Amino acid sequence: MRHKVFLFIAVPIFFILSGGLLLVCRGGGGQAEAREAGARFDPQKQKLAAAYPRFISGYKGNEILFKDGTAMQFSDGRENKDWLETLNNPDLEDMLSLEYSRGNVTGPFKKNFDPGRIRYVPFFKKMYGRSRREVEANLVPVKWMPRYTNITLYVTRINDVDRKLREISSELEKLPERLRKYVVSPGGTYNYRNIKDTDRLSMHSFGIAVDITVKYSYYWNWDYKNELDDITYRNDTPYEIVRIFEKYGFIWGGKWYHYDTMHFEYRPELLVDINDGIVR
Repeated sequence: MRHKVFLFIAVPIFFILSGGLLLVCRGGGGQAEAREAGARFDPQKQKLAAAYPRFISGYKGNEILFKDGTAMQFSDGRENKDWLETLNNPDLEDMLSLEYSRGNVTGPFKKNFDPGRIRYVPFFKKMYGRSRREVEANLVPVKWMPRYTNITLYVTRINDVDRKLREISSELEKLPERLRKYVVSPGGTYNYRNIKDTDRLSMHSFGIAVDITVKYSYYWNWDYKNELDDITYRNDTPYEIVRIFEKYGFIWGGKWYHYDTMHFEYRPELLVDINDGIVR
């Protein structure tokens, strides 16, 4: 019996669904890896697989499959969570539930529209380290805009975050002088801590987040104290800066209702564009 084969092409990764199998194929002559995935293509799960190919081999049913042979639940099956429960007790499905828009997009935004602010922390611990010691074992120095500063930032080398931040630094140095003040004195990178006034671990704890110059930034929690307050959007960060970070897989907190305009974090799963199997 002849089976239909559906081909999804991308560079450097492409996916084939055939007979209920998900095949993750590498460019450059690499071997295809077959993983049971069910016959149904799932774009949300595929975003994770495309964004983190060094860790994720595919998906099957309600599970994300990792290359070390372990699996992680995608949905906890709990529906109709309110906003605070979604923030404090999310699953991977919640984490991908709000679509982040690449490009020149600023507020005001719909209440609680915070794509990327919902984070399933066990997923990041799986890749970057389950403890301070494990995270710090993979931190490496990055000279920040060395033509203009003598600042060294520390970020993780996992998923090539350090290499990508060096590329960002290099491109920021080429921006016009009028934009330099926004990035020349970064507020910091690695800091193993909880988010202010919460029990949620900050993405700075994994060495995947960068705060640019605080002096020219706005943060909702400086102006409001309650997560459920009605918030008026504020921002001065130019899009030319945001564009460079997004190019290398970093999302911007200025695209949140709960604005954090100094904040960028490496979240490529929110920037991968998958449409009918095509990864862009």
